[in-house]
Amino acid sequence: MGDLRMSLRNMIVATLALVAFSTVAMGSWPLETWTVQVVNGLGGGQTLLAHCKSKNDDMGDQNIATGALYSFTFKDNVWQTTEFWCTLTKPNNAHASFDVYWYDTSKDQWLYTRCGDHTCVWIGKDDGVYIKNASTNQDELVHPWE
Repeated sequence: MGDLRMSLRNMIVATLALVAFSTVAMGSWPLETWTVQVVNGLGGGQTLLAHCKSKNDDMGDQNIATGALYSFTFKDNVWQTTEFWCTLTKPNNAHASFDVYWYDTSKDQWLYTRCGDHTCVWIGKDDGVYIKNASTNQDELVHPWE
């Protein structure tokens, strides 16, 4: 009976180690702290309206002055299903609605390669919404205004 318990315990430990390793290899530990920043890069002193939320949290309307930013911080849940999305709106009502954070299981780790130090920076500019690629330090147009 003792050998069976020892084998079961070893199997559980090995399984947990494998899950932890695969999670790190995928780019994120569960319960890690992440930050999303929304930056107003619009010209002409325009205010950018941001409304961000998840299934459980609604950040409300945020008016962001030119050159300023709005940010929020959260922890990825243990099930790795955390997702946040935002709608950004210009004064002329042009808008873009998109995911700003998701647990990225894609092969190329699109989001994680752009979000350095667990910070995703999204920038509303005159022609659309960009993400700051932390690995290249370049802004990439992702969502043109609708």
